[in-house]
Amino acid sequence: MLNLNGITVRLGGRVILDGATAALPPGSRVGLIGRNGAGKSTMVRVVAGLLEPDDGSADMPKGARIGYIAQEAPSGEMTPFDTVLAADVERAALMHESETTEDTDRLGDVYERLIAIDAYTAPARAAQILLGLGFDEHMQQQPLDSFSGGWKMRVALAALLFSQPDLLLLDEPSNHLDLEAVMWLEDFLKTYKATIVVVSHERDFLNNVVDHILHLQGGKITLYPGGYDAFERQRAERLAQIEAARANQAVQREKLQSYIAKNSARASTAKQAQSRQKMLAKMQPIAESYNDPSLSFDFPDPTELRPPLITLDMASVGYGDTPILKRLNLRLDPDDRIAMLGRNGNGKTTLARLLAAQLAPMDGDMTSSGKMKVGYFTQYQVEELDTDDSPLEHMTHVMKGASPAAVRAQLGRFGFSGDKATTKVGKLSGGERARLALALITRDAPHMLILDEPTNHLDVDAREALVQALNAYTGAVILVSHDRHMVELTADRLVLVDEGTAREFDGSLDDYIAFVLKGDGPKEAKAKKADKKASAAARERDQELRKTVRDLEGETAKLHAERSAIDRAMFDPSGAEPRYATMSMSDLAIRRAEVQARLEHTEARWLKASEALEGVAA
Repeated sequence: MLNLNGITVRLGGRVILDGATAALPPGSRVGLIGRNGAGKSTMVRVVAGLLEPDDGSADMPKGARIGYIAQEAPSGEMTPFDTVLAADVERAALMHESETTEDTDRLGDVYERLIAIDAYTAPARAAQILLGLGFDEHMQQQPLDSFSGGWKMRVALAALLFSQPDLLLLDEPSNHLDLEAVMWLEDFLKTYKATIVVVSHERDFLNNVVDHILHLQGGKITLYPGGYDAFERQRAERLAQIEAARANQAVQREKLQSYIAKNSARASTAKQAQSRQKMLAKMQPIAESYNDPSLSFDFPDPTELRPPLITLDMASVGYGDTPILKRLNLRLDPDDRIAMLGRNGNGKTTLARLLAAQLAPMDGDMTSSGKMKVGYFTQYQVEELDTDDSPLEHMTHVMKGASPAAVRAQLGRFGFSGDKATTKVGKLSGGERARLALALITRDAPHMLILDEPTNHLDVDAREALVQALNAYTGAVILVSHDRHMVELTADRLVLVDEGTAREFDGSLDDYIAFVLKGDGPKEAKAKKADKKASAAARERDQELRKTVRDLEGETAKLHAERSAIDRAMFDPSGAEPRYATMSMSDLAIRRAEVQARLEHTEARWLKASEALEGVAA
């Protein structure tokens, strides 16, 4: 069992953890979640013994081994295979002793212990873990220094998993992984015997792996049973109770203040008024449920273009004289939502750069609409933002000739208003920088968004907001992401980049998962050419239905946002949006009822259209 006892941490004069207390059951798999900057990594470092808290402690049973990935990736001439094997320190020491000791009695003890820890199957286990994380047999034998930083971090993760600690601490383990490796990791962690604490912002990963959620907010932690969906339900119930209690308290406070104002001056009621004044002074305000008005994504809709946007005909693309992808045959229409599948290194980014016109085809043909504008997001853009400039300065620089109002309007779409617009980028969180990068690439309302791992710096709530914004966006979307939840909710076409080419994957994401984990390709993927032609014809037929579904999803998202804004105005008038700030409570209630009715009608239409689309797909 891991006991967190009143942990308090102050950094730079700011309280990060404030008496955080929880007891984690033995053998539990716990997802540590919270908004960006809440202190999740700080908590993990305290538990790992790398940071001394100002107060409190993290207690484990005596002799328990804690495993945590160091921030610095392994390097040198050792191979990934040897690095992983060396992570089991006891086995490495015993193997060395078995080859050097001359004490026959001791040698017997050594062999007995080697058998007990299953030391002789270790090479096979190490190779299997590396294979699951994307290292084929050849890669396992290459020097560490021949790999990029992301691949080196995979080696560090493999070594940690191989060492089998009693408490496994994982801080955003999927950030350096592709979808295939994430699925393997999920499968591995489901059967892990010891206690796990994992920081993750991926809804599906949390639902599939953990059995408890540890929610960190305002320096406090609360333990919830179940996965992420169960946590959301419980949190929603709790927030509703808090809001009801706040509303009730506000009514009581108003009554007390009214009584005091009317009766303080009268001698006959002055004592009662003083008594109520004391009651009012002792009434502790109930904390407002957490709300972040800056959590905002709103992609400007492009002008209409006739299809297709891009057509590839037997195209090849690569670097220098070396093609990476060949025989590319692909058509992209204005309403397409495509997710690229395939392991890192297979060419997904290369194909994305071709579609973004950053690379020219080496062979074959590529035609695109002359008026088409493309917004291309990569992690490099986030990393290359000037830390000394503000979002306002960045946007002013790229929107040359635009009015100050237009510049601020584009920033406002992504939550950068007021002081946030003039805050130096160096003081923004990773999620805020990602939002700024998205604001910059969409400044001219592109017809196509190409998003290469857009969620790496976003927490769960921000990812959900991004999903809603993408579904409301009317242009084409090309997505490269290991976040299964995002892929499932935004993509209706899957393209597999593998074996030096890219082709339609004629199946669902669940089919692809089965294909990766079990080697069972979907029936659709094995269809004959005649079946593929029929599938293409069906896609043409259901194109209008898919557009209807997306339009309704966008309308639903906007109605949900409007309802939330009305609720905020009703419960917290000081935080109300300007359009609702002057409305009375009765007018707000009437408006909310109208929005609710429209929402129910829209959701009913969406359900009907979705069922029709499923019928066509079947």
